[in-house]
Amino acid sequence: MKQEIRVIVIGAHPDEPDIYAGGTAALFAALGHKVKFLSLTDGCGGHYELPGPELVKRRKKEADEAAKRLGIVEYEVLSTHDGELFPDVATRNEVIRHIRRWQADVVITFHPAGGTHPDNRYAGHVVSDAVPFSALKNAVIDVPALERTPVVLLMPDYSMKDRYQADVVIDIEAVLEKKLLACDAHASQFYEFSGKNEDREVPQIWEEKREYLLKYWAPFFYVSDEMKAGLEKWYGAERAAQITYAEPFEIANYGRKVDDAELKKWFPMLG
Repeated sequence: MKQEIRVIVIGAHPDEPDIYAGGTAALFAALGHKVKFLSLTDGCGGHYELPGPELVKRRKKEADEAAKRLGIVEYEVLSTHDGELFPDVATRNEVIRHIRRWQADVVITFHPAGGTHPDNRYAGHVVSDAVPFSALKNAVIDVPALERTPVVLLMPDYSMKDRYQADVVIDIEAVLEKKLLACDAHASQFYEFSGKNEDREVPQIWEEKREYLLKYWAPFFYVSDEMKAGLEKWYGAERAAQITYAEPFEIANYGRKVDDAELKKWFPMLG
């Protein structure tokens, strides 16, 4: 019997796990592994018109629908207000609890050192502080410690693409439709909020929505130059040249250290 892999993707707002790692999550789920998405804020600021409390309820429903479309187990949204995330000890301890309760083998999150959005930056910061404590028995003693520190990959925050390393690049073409449908579930973000900001017309039918997502959110779907070396490493030059849609990740300088062979064990869709 193959080993079940447990993955937690931690973002700052509901919709970020989907756009940065939705394809990878869908691939894990399709292989029979367990994935949880966690948003560290409630997303109450993410709309030009809807009031915060109404938006929070709507975004949780959108997140739950996205989880169904990706095939993942759970999509949890915490109650910290959008724009008010801070990497203090209480927040760090709460993240430790979530990582432990999920019994995470793999953690995927933002980079701790950058990003122009403070919530994204602090999400990466607090996870980088939490992971080293996840296997320490005398820290946060109300939840049992993990037996070993998780493997950690970092998502390239939209404002950091020129500074991240595409160490692991995953071909998501087989689950592209699932990722598109997950983003579609977050209509308040991918159509309404972004469309209003850019004076775009919100699409109405699926064919138009699909085209809209691939056009206006292209950097989150298509292979770009900085991904090509990573694709060749993991898939070989011939196949890499044929890959159109991919998700890139940087190996964190914290978390459990693994070589390439063990990394392929935790990411069985590679190669």
